[in-house]
Amino acid sequence: MSRSTRRIAGVALAGACVAALAAPALAAPTAGSSTASAPGKTQFDIQLLSFNDFHGNLEAPSGSGGRITIDHFYTDVDDIDGDGNRTEQINFVNAGGVEYLATELARARKGHPYSLTVAAGDIVGASPLLSAAFHDEPTIESMNKLGLDVTSVGNHEFDEGYKELQRLADGGCIDDGAGQNNQDSCPDAVFGGADFDMLAANVVETSSGKTILPAYTVKKFNGAKIGFIGMTLEGTPSIVTASGVAGLTFKDEAETANALVPVLKAQGVNAIVVLLHEGAAPTKSGQSYDWACQHGGSISGALVDINANLDPAIDMVVSGHTHQPYVCTLPDPAGKPRLVTSASSFGRLYTDTTLTYDRRTSDIVRPTTASSANHIVERTVAKDEAQTALIARYKTLVSTIANKVIGQVAGSVVSRTANAAGESPLGDLIADAQLADPSTTPAGGTAPVVSFMNAGGIRSDLVENSAGNVTYEAAFTVQPFNNYLVSLTLTGQQVIDVLNQQFINASGAPGRPYVLATSAGLTYTHNRVSVSNVEINGVAVNPAATYRVVTNNFLADGGDGFPAFRGGTDRYFGGLDIDAFSNYLEAHSPYTAPPLDRVTYTP
Repeated sequence: MSRSTRRIAGVALAGACVAALAAPALAAPTAGSSTASAPGKTQFDIQLLSFNDFHGNLEAPSGSGGRITIDHFYTDVDDIDGDGNRTEQINFVNAGGVEYLATELARARKGHPYSLTVAAGDIVGASPLLSAAFHDEPTIESMNKLGLDVTSVGNHEFDEGYKELQRLADGGCIDDGAGQNNQDSCPDAVFGGADFDMLAANVVETSSGKTILPAYTVKKFNGAKIGFIGMTLEGTPSIVTASGVAGLTFKDEAETANALVPVLKAQGVNAIVVLLHEGAAPTKSGQSYDWACQHGGSISGALVDINANLDPAIDMVVSGHTHQPYVCTLPDPAGKPRLVTSASSFGRLYTDTTLTYDRRTSDIVRPTTASSANHIVERTVAKDEAQTALIARYKTLVSTIANKVIGQVAGSVVSRTANAAGESPLGDLIADAQLADPSTTPAGGTAPVVSFMNAGGIRSDLVENSAGNVTYEAAFTVQPFNNYLVSLTLTGQQVIDVLNQQFINASGAPGRPYVLATSAGLTYTHNRVSVSNVEINGVAVNPAATYRVVTNNFLADGGDGFPAFRGGTDRYFGGLDIDAFSNYLEAHSPYTAPPLDRVTYTP
């Protein structure tokens, strides 16, 4: 049996863009040409620039979150040298950062008199400290300067509740104690809100039945009307803290959009684009950013099913949520090709689409006169001065919090990369910190004996700075949600149920693994179907006994598909997860990661 090894090679793109090819089915005349865009013509071009899942990444993201794969291939496929290796070569380029994104979008708009910039949700939420410390007000201001015209909401826009989402849209300040809990709304005593439309067509107040934000908007220019319907995924409540979506109903995506089609048509709007915070993924991982549907690849996932049910009157879907790059055509229910796009995440890519508008039908000519491609946001271009000034201003304001040294770690990095069993060094550290936090034990109460942490809440490796220190900013980059820790009582059977739910999908059938990080003392074996040999501190878990456990409020509410937590009793809210993490690291510095021996995988 041959062994497969991986070699990652960074490739600098010196001054030249990587060509992004349009999907073969979308060959088109040159976008923005003088003949196509001239006023008075029967048809003219409209440029649509789009991105998604920005997550407050104002500064250029680091590590794998700041890279885009540009080439993927195998060397020595036939094992000519006889060493048993088939080496996988992945070439990447560093990308992203709003200073560069703003420059690239401004450059892309040149020569296009009719241009709109749109997004598909998660513009804020799970943000780096530079934005999160100010309740993501810096990102809203950045998007105003960027020239964003309209966005849908995503699931992370609900991280602090829908009232906070409405404040970001409308403006106003929070009385948050000017830095209490390391957050400070309106450091200059004013926040004007978004200059762009924020849409939430499928999110309604349960009591009133009214949408929390506008369902759609219509953009008009040169006699054209284009309607934009904006939505998040129907499953948002299962991946957001329960308090963030309390009192809300999230409706089916296709049904919501289809119901708005006649509403728009009644206003003479036949050209319709859906901005959907739900997506798909290339059918092969690790491929180049332009592989899916352009270099022979394809996509699969929730978007494919949603598209199959969307009204044929809808001309295009700009999607997000999966953080994947693709430009594809999928058949609508009438069998007509429809464009669906996604531009990865963190501002590393943007999609440039040319739509041809026909005055006779007041509609987009679909699909033969559309062209679309993803483009890399390279860091070789000049920085946008307005964005640079905004970043500098907030870096000064946040510096006292960000630069606080909380410790050191052996080897300079604690990795979130999991082994074959699903256990990671950083997951172990976070789980141990949660268990050690005294805030989760009420006076005279019983201290937790085990903790659980969701892998999706670990957003980055823990990395020392150039001086060999871990700062509060680095810790916050790992855990940016400001979740509260919650202790609760589970039966032994419920503990086992939680562990088994790591390998059960939403329908109750085997279909994943999603391995939780657990604290020292909890050990078990799994075969990616179910668990066995579950012990706490060397003693087998008794299904009839009770155990005090601690987790974050997201998991405690059943998030990420762990409903067994909802059955916990005697809940007690402690402090913030980021405080537990930073306090533990200070107390155990320099920190050395223990062996990965809590979870055992046996095929």
